Amino acid sequence: MDGYKRKTPEQILDDIRKLQRGNLKIIIGAVSGSGKTYHMLREGQILQSQGIDVVICAVSTLQRPETVKQLADLERVPSIHWMDQGKETKDLNLEGLIARNPEVVLVDGLAHRNRREARFPNRLEDIEYLLEKGISVIATLNVYELEGVHDLARKWTGMQARETVPLETLNIADEVRLIDVTPETLINRLEEGHLELSMDKGLFTRKDLAVLRELSLRLVAEDVNTTLEKHREEQGLLGPSGASERILVSAQYHWNGSIYIRRGQQIAKRLNGDLLVVIFMLEKRKLTKEASAFKRSLQKMAKKTDAMMEELSLRSTRQFPDMLIRYAVEKKVTRIVLGHSKKSRWEEFWQGSVTDGILKRAKGIDIFWVADRTAQGEPRILPTRRQQRDESEWYHRLSQEEIEKKVERIKRGRFKIYIGSAPGVGKTYTMLMEGNESLHKGIDVVIGWLETHGRAETASQVEDLDSVPALQIPYKGTVLREMDTAAIISRDPELVLVDELPHSNVPGSIHKKRYEDIAYLLEHGISVITTVNVQHLESLNDAVEQITGIRVRETVPDYILSMADEVELIDITPQSLQQRMRDGKIYAAEKVEQALSSFFKTGNLIALRELALREIADDVDERLEAWERKFSLRGPWRKEEAIYVCILPGSNSERLIRRGFRIAYRLKATWYVSYIQTKHAATEEELSKIDACRKLTESFGGSFEVTTLDGWKEVPGHVMSKTNAVQATQIIVGQAVYGQTLRRRKVVRELIRLARDLDVLLVSNPENTQPS
Repeated sequence: MDGYKRKTPEQILDDIRKLQRGNLKIIIGAVSGSGKTYHMLREGQILQSQGIDVVICAVSTLQRPETVKQLADLERVPSIHWMDQGKETKDLNLEGLIARNPEVVLVDGLAHRNRREARFPNRLEDIEYLLEKGISVIATLNVYELEGVHDLARKWTGMQARETVPLETLNIADEVRLIDVTPETLINRLEEGHLELSMDKGLFTRKDLAVLRELSLRLVAEDVNTTLEKHREEQGLLGPSGASERILVSAQYHWNGSIYIRRGQQIAKRLNGDLLVVIFMLEKRKLTKEASAFKRSLQKMAKKTDAMMEELSLRSTRQFPDMLIRYAVEKKVTRIVLGHSKKSRWEEFWQGSVTDGILKRAKGIDIFWVADRTAQGEPRILPTRRQQRDESEWYHRLSQEEIEKKVERIKRGRFKIYIGSAPGVGKTYTMLMEGNESLHKGIDVVIGWLETHGRAETASQVEDLDSVPALQIPYKGTVLREMDTAAIISRDPELVLVDELPHSNVPGSIHKKRYEDIAYLLEHGISVITTVNVQHLESLNDAVEQITGIRVRETVPDYILSMADEVELIDITPQSLQQRMRDGKIYAAEKVEQALSSFFKTGNLIALRELALREIADDVDERLEAWERKFSLRGPWRKEEAIYVCILPGSNSERLIRRGFRIAYRLKATWYVSYIQTKHAATEEELSKIDACRKLTESFGGSFEVTTLDGWKEVPGHVMSKTNAVQATQIIVGQAVYGQTLRRRKVVRELIRLARDLDVLLVSNPENTQPS
């Protein structure tokens, strides 16, 4: 009832102070040359065009033509120049800025140390002073200039920042925006001479740029996650958002507790999630000397793995399942990691089955049972080195077929994807801008398909670009327009710009989907730049529905990202996107309020932004592993995995397949899908469902089979036989769509009992999930 409590005079004064305080926006990039200053100045131009009083001070364009162009008519308050170790540097002119009193100041280099006689020792304190005076600030920052991140960047790239700011600096910002640029683009800029004055030139190796880029993406994703959790609490929303993972390890003061925590850490790191550890202790049981030693050991491990560890008391072991699930719900956990039960059937009869208790209560939370492989003589702490390629492969002579495949790859056009979290973030605008830059460099560029959606800013970027006329296709009494792939191939440009990657073509077209058209253009040696939103990735379909309540129908297979030579994120904060919506820059005026109250709700936009940041960070990490072999910021996984997805009757089959794929993809694992049905005549609806599952599995590169059994009792034995045949290391099974029936629960419980030497993942179903 705190909402009805009268505020103290101090609280009232603090609220008034906040009203008068300026806003701070931080634009982050991986390195100098990412385009931070360019985008800051462009935002200044937009604000000025809206009648807001904007000035610049201590801004360094480093003589980059595109950045200099953005200065235009922005008023400059002269900065204070001084020499620092033989190099000229600039301090903010605080007195001049206070006297001028603009609404917004644009300033470069947030991590800057001032001259000795300045009022404040650094630029951060200068900015805080301006904010208190009611002046808003937009500032730029390189990711490695943040304390904490700097240590990681130095460890992995060897770089050293001249100055840093506290990591908490992001907390005082009202907005944090990331400028994402691929290593390829930065290297091109360097080769073209645009970054000659950059302090970061020494970092411009592909690997170092990828590392710093991934750090940027993950840092901003964490900041967005904090904002999302705060927003959901304010809205009274319970449970996980669906945008990120939170792993809870249930351990004991026993030697295998280290296995569970280490496994939980591996999962959390691979899935970019938080890690929590809980220890349940019987109230009247005292710790033995051995258990006390294990307690100290696990506490050290939890600290080392950045896990939050908590100890809770139990009156009896029968309470364990209920308390574990309650604790997980309270902590917004998405996955529980625990060991297999070692009780015999007789012990379970008298003492209660922990597994059955969890199966009854686990709703909306994945449960991961860790295999106890020590019984098979494997080490207690699981190995984390992946098998390396046989050295003899380096000397293998390529066959004619292998040579032809590599030649095809060499001849193929380059493929770049701009990805965003929602419509209106600026993907098409950026694609057209790059198209114009390429045209001015003498590259033959055409527009293959463009959707401006009536946005004047986007239409203005067409400039001198030629367009290939659309194909007119009669359909059901009307004429529809489609991209004319054949005409583009006949025109044979070097680069074609293609909007709306997930689009489904009109029936009767050569290809069903636009991404198939694009693959065809690439095969003909034509390079392609295209656009897509993160919610259209097939494997994220369920996560997006959980976040927004909307099932996206037009999707693209995840391998499309792997096909691309470059994938670049266009990041924008929810505040900016919603303002663009209100300004009529995304949809027509009559659609604005409806959009803001549905898909464009603040919670949706924050969660989708986090999803996009994490997805591109994972993509960067996958590419980094491919380039550098043993290198991964998420850490290498343990021995080679094989995933067996078991679809039981009553499961949400497509959700299970998507989860199986995402897990297998991150583990570099082979994976198999087994669709099990009990003996009966399959209906036309079920046959259609099986066919859809087969197509989905094969589109993800998995193996699919259907098995018909006489009854439920045969399921556990059959599954174990199949897992042995494919040498599976992990079984994935799903909760029932409408809750576990007693018969189904018994089967899953027996399966988990038989699979004690395997990892078993029980995939949850959100309560609103419908049958697939």
